[in-house]
Amino acid sequence: MKRIVLLRHGESKWNLENRFTGWTDVDLTEKGIAEAVKAGDLMKQVGYVFDMAYTSYLKRAVKTLNCVLDRMDLDWIPVEKSWRLNEKHYGALQGLNKSETAQKYGDEQVLIWRRSYDIAPMALEDNDPRNPKLELRYKGISDAERPLTESLKDTVERILPYWIDVIFPTLKRIDQILVTAHGNSLRGIIKYLKNISDEEIVHLNLPTAVPYVFEFDDSYNLTKDFFLGDPEEIKKLMDAVANQGKKK
Repeated sequence: MKRIVLLRHGESKWNLENRFTGWTDVDLTEKGIAEAVKAGDLMKQVGYVFDMAYTSYLKRAVKTLNCVLDRMDLDWIPVEKSWRLNEKHYGALQGLNKSETAQKYGDEQVLIWRRSYDIAPMALEDNDPRNPKLELRYKGISDAERPLTESLKDTVERILPYWIDVIFPTLKRIDQILVTAHGNSLRGIIKYLKNISDEEIVHLNLPTAVPYVFEFDDSYNLTKDFFLGDPEEIKKLMDAVANQGKKK
């Protein structure tokens, strides 16, 4: 049996403040660190031993991964970082409070920006200081590939080549992989793995730092997927994510 675990990062400071984050490099809160510790302890308790890990260029995912591996005594395993695992780019919404934005534009419009498949938020202007071209970490990425905004469809299209060409083929030589990334980048992978429709993906909400386990047979066919943890607690966490973009 082969296994890949997808893990959204722990709570970030802008999760706490209910802000659109996207490619903004926001750190974890103390709660986010505790969530990562809990995830690491839980996966160690059930006997998972990863051979390889992947994460994004953003510190909330990197620090979550580091914390998890430390709790599992797996600090030594190979880790590969890729900008392709970054969160969906929220364009001009980045930094705005989700509830305040819903008050201005309405719950339905914010839900479309957050969860629809092919509608992107308003793009950044080229001279906006939030433009990724101004960051050293993205220096090697072409202008055509650096986003100024993204829909989930755009996010999926930048993630899938990396998933198909790099991450998934790794299962041919090892048995267990951990991918620590972001709500929307992981939703793109899940959509592909489970063949979820464009319409249904809007209803998938990933809680922070809850391991989502995917098991494959020796022919690399998906045989089972499940969240690791208490189902009732996970349901409450997923509902909380769904409610972030609503007016208060």
